[in-house]
Amino acid sequence: MIKAVQAFLAGIFFTFILDFFFFLGIHLHYINRHGIDIYYNILFADHQSLPLYLAMTLLLGYLTIYTVHPKRVALILAGLFGTVLLVLIPPVGNAAGEALLMEKGRTLYDARYRYHGDVYYDGRDAVWIYDDELKNIIKLMKKDLKQQ
Repeated sequence: MIKAVQAFLAGIFFTFILDFFFFLGIHLHYINRHGIDIYYNILFADHQSLPLYLAMTLLLGYLTIYTVHPKRVALILAGLFGTVLLVLIPPVGNAAGEALLMEKGRTLYDARYRYHGDVYYDGRDAVWIYDDELKNIIKLMKKDLKQQ
């Protein structure tokens, strides 16, 4: 039982660090690059996948505690960390942010206007969209938008 708790805690630790650096790269090289004013914590919390997080926690916890080949586990962890740290490179972080957060070709309506373009970020209270007519990223409050 103690080993299972240790495995779970180790899995949470390693998964959290991987997750932290992944979203840090997206925040630095996608969110900040496009002038979207949200805090890292909101980005981190709103885009967690609980099933993926639990699967990674269980997998990494099992590998770190129950394996009999520590060198192989070290290589696997180094490979995972190396892969995630690639997101700290600006073009890779921007591409990861686009893949995770961007929605191409959306149309949004408020009481007076129609906005058509790529949604760069759909947040809790606002949407940042690159309007094709204005050729600029604008922030629209969700409370002002009509439901489609």
